[in-house]
Amino acid sequence: MSTIEKALAKQKLAQQEKSASTTKAEVTVVNNVHETVNASTPIQVTPEISNNKDKIILNGDRLTERGFIYSPDSTHHIQEEFRHIKRKLLNNAFGLASKTLHNSNLIMVTSSHPNEGKTYVAINLALSIALEQDKTVLLIDADVLRPSLHREFEFESKKGLLEYLLAEVSSLSDIIYSTSIDNLKLIPAGKPHYLTNELLASERMGKLAKELAERYPDRIVIFDCPPIIGVTETPLLSDIVGQALIVVEESKTKTDDVKTAVSQLNSDIALGLVMNKTIRSKKDVYGYYGYGYGRKNQ
Repeated sequence: MSTIEKALAKQKLAQQEKSASTTKAEVTVVNNVHETVNASTPIQVTPEISNNKDKIILNGDRLTERGFIYSPDSTHHIQEEFRHIKRKLLNNAFGLASKTLHNSNLIMVTSSHPNEGKTYVAINLALSIALEQDKTVLLIDADVLRPSLHREFEFESKKGLLEYLLAEVSSLSDIIYSTSIDNLKLIPAGKPHYLTNELLASERMGKLAKELAERYPDRIVIFDCPPIIGVTETPLLSDIVGQALIVVEESKTKTDDVKTAVSQLNSDIALGLVMNKTIRSKKDVYGYYGYGYGRKNQ
C-alpha cells in the first residue's frame, strides 16, 4: 500500500470514529431528555411530599390538659357536645343540604368580638372531625391579624396563608402541613404583612376557597376567622364559604352584638351559634353546651 493509500485509509477511519462518537452523543442527549421527563413526573403527582419533612407533631398530653379533644379518651362531655355540632355540619356539607349551599364543605368559625373562644371551638371542631374514620379536615388560621394556631398547637411559625396570598409560594400544597393526627392538616397564618386586611379580601383568597372546595370535595375545611365586628374583611369571607359558626360567650356577648354580626354575613350560608363558657358545675366551668343551627333567612 502506497503512502497516499495509507493516508486515505487513515482519514477514512478517523471520519468513521468521529461519526460514531457524534451518534453516541446524540443518543445520550435523547436518553437524558427522556429521563428528565420521567424524573419530573413524581414531583407533579405528589406535591405534598415535601411537607413530610415539616410534619407538625402535636403534644397529645398538653392538648388534653388544656381541654382539647386529642383522642377518644378526652373529656367525655366536650366530646359529646362537639359530636352533636359536627354532625349538623357534616350533614350540611355532604347531605341533601349540600346541593343548596355554595362550597358546603368550607366552614368559617368566628365571633362578634375577640376573646369569646372562637379558636378553641375551631380547633376542637377540627379535632373532633379528625376522629371520623372516613373524613379528613384542613384547619386554616385565617385570623391573620391575631394568629394563634401555632401558639395553641405549640409549633414554630411557618409559611402559610399570607405567603400564598402574596404569591410567595408556588402552590397551595407548599403551605399545607401534615400533623401527627393522620386526618388533620393545617395551614398557619404565615408572616404578618402590612396589607393583611386587604389580602383577606383579595381575588386570590377567593381562588383559594374555590380550589379547596373543588380539589378536596370530600374534606372539611375550617377557617378560624377574625371577629366580625370591627374587621371589615370578615363578612367578605362569608361569601366564599357555605357554612358559618358564630361563637357566643354566655353572660358576656350582648344580644345586639350577635344580631349585628349575623346581619353582616352572606344571607345564603348555613349559620350556627355555639354557646361558649357555660357554667355546668363547680368542677366544670368551661365548655360548649348550647347549640342552635339554621339558615339565616329562616
